[in-house]
Amino acid sequence: MKGTVLLNAWDWVAIALFFAALVGIALACSRRAGKDAKDFFLSGRSMPWWLIGVSMCAASTSTNSANMFTEFIRNTGLSENWKWWAFLLTGMLTVFVYSKLWVRSGAKSDIEFYELRYSGRAAAFLRGFRAVYLGIVFNVITTGLVMLAAIKIGQVLFGVDQWTVIAVTAICSIVYSALGGFRGAIYTDFFLFAVIMVGAFVGLYYALAHPAVGGFSKMMANPVVQSRLDFLPSLSNPDVFVAVFVIPIAIQWWNVWYPGSEPGGGGYIVQRMLSAKSENHCVAGSVLYQVVNYAIRPWPWYLTAFASLIVFPDLVSLQKAFPNVNPALVKGDLAYPAMLTFVPNGWLGVVAASMMGALFSTVAAHLSMGSNYIANDFWKRFVRPQASERELIVVGRWTVVVLMVLSGALAPLLISAGAVFNLILQIGAGTGLIYLLRWFWMRINAWSEVTAMAVSFVVAVFLQLVYPHLGGPELLAWHRLLIVMAITTTAWVGVTLLTPPTETAKRVSFQSLVRANGHDIAWGLLAMTVASVCIYAVMFASGYWIYGRMAIASVMTAIAVVSGLALIPILRRLNK
Repeated sequence: MKGTVLLNAWDWVAIALFFAALVGIALACSRRAGKDAKDFFLSGRSMPWWLIGVSMCAASTSTNSANMFTEFIRNTGLSENWKWWAFLLTGMLTVFVYSKLWVRSGAKSDIEFYELRYSGRAAAFLRGFRAVYLGIVFNVITTGLVMLAAIKIGQVLFGVDQWTVIAVTAICSIVYSALGGFRGAIYTDFFLFAVIMVGAFVGLYYALAHPAVGGFSKMMANPVVQSRLDFLPSLSNPDVFVAVFVIPIAIQWWNVWYPGSEPGGGGYIVQRMLSAKSENHCVAGSVLYQVVNYAIRPWPWYLTAFASLIVFPDLVSLQKAFPNVNPALVKGDLAYPAMLTFVPNGWLGVVAASMMGALFSTVAAHLSMGSNYIANDFWKRFVRPQASERELIVVGRWTVVVLMVLSGALAPLLISAGAVFNLILQIGAGTGLIYLLRWFWMRINAWSEVTAMAVSFVVAVFLQLVYPHLGGPELLAWHRLLIVMAITTTAWVGVTLLTPPTETAKRVSFQSLVRANGHDIAWGLLAMTVASVCIYAVMFASGYWIYGRMAIASVMTAIAVVSGLALIPILRRLNK
């Protein structure tokens, strides 16, 4: 039986150094962050591409990431990750078509967009409602999900109760988010991402060294692992094939809103885009993020997940190994922190610090985004238009505190990373297309967006919480997703055609501000397609080299090189 582990002096030294670096960066940035609201919320629009790209990687890498990937692999195999791999297409579209438009808009946040694009009371209502809805409601849910993973890690690794985990997370996140502002978050992200990846590789090393695993070669030859290695799901199970591949790659990426993968850009990704020193730095940083996020970053977690199939073959074995963990929390995502219990003292402190880094980087991203929404898009716009720069910073800092408290209260009520992921997808289903078209189809108005948000939320909640008790036929997750998409899209398109468009002066002003044109769209779509082929090829090549399948790895590497070279002249034409 594997119980919790105890930290020794060297572990505590590693953790102490981690916290010292974290606080040191925040303090170094605190004076400049308090200078004005522009610097506090957008780092003075001075960030270089490499910092932006790494910061995006850190913000999207949470304690939930490794846990969720492990749950997917244990459910059906590596191929279930198409549920999020498909969002590469979303990211590439944002990079090559929408990133320039966001920079040209001059907005302080993606919420400010609404009054740049729409007019009248409807636009004001949409901006205020969206600021509260995303800044508080969705932020609390996603941050709570991240903290759920931290709770599981704390209970499995160290036997720490959930409220201790929540308290430590809250205090540390509040200190460095409130002190350093967005500039501090960007610089800290660079440090945190390095720590995260070191910890991931350390965890992988000791997972492979486990006697039951017997090293990399033996693990890869294990029949259970062999059955989970394929990049594409088997056609032998049509439901799984449709759910984890067809739906994500055909529909989900462009018609589902998901935090961090918003069609057309949004949230903490756009916040980092808007902090870039130029359009070129914005694009380059976004490309770096996509390459690292999909093709490089997850592999140590995937391989550790494969090892977990051998050490903990089912949920019963997990519960038996960790009898003190709440049985309700024993799901597939628990297997990743379970594997970390085999890391010996000395290195254990490094792994613990890496988990904290993953936690704090994502929590800080959501706190920074939420404070920006509430301070600039709600407080200054609707409560105190005359608010000074200093007042906005104070509001932003207090927002960080409130969001952290609410997220900590919600986290213990959640159960599984995969379950919450599917629910968030359903709530955002059917809204993605409107975020892509609103830059170009001037018929769309504020009521179109209000309708999309309201209908998707109501239908998703009904199907998730009410429908199962009505005695109807069972609906799988992908069935619910398609139903929400269909109803939501029909509703907002209908409202768009039945209500008047935004007033002409506002439409003309917006179009002249963002300067969207056919040249940018056509070459941007071509760049998106070629870049997506390149990054998917890099991702497949990485896997096949790791698997030792030299022939197909060589083919995928060649495709990556050719598509990468083909992208160069396309980008030249795009930037003319």
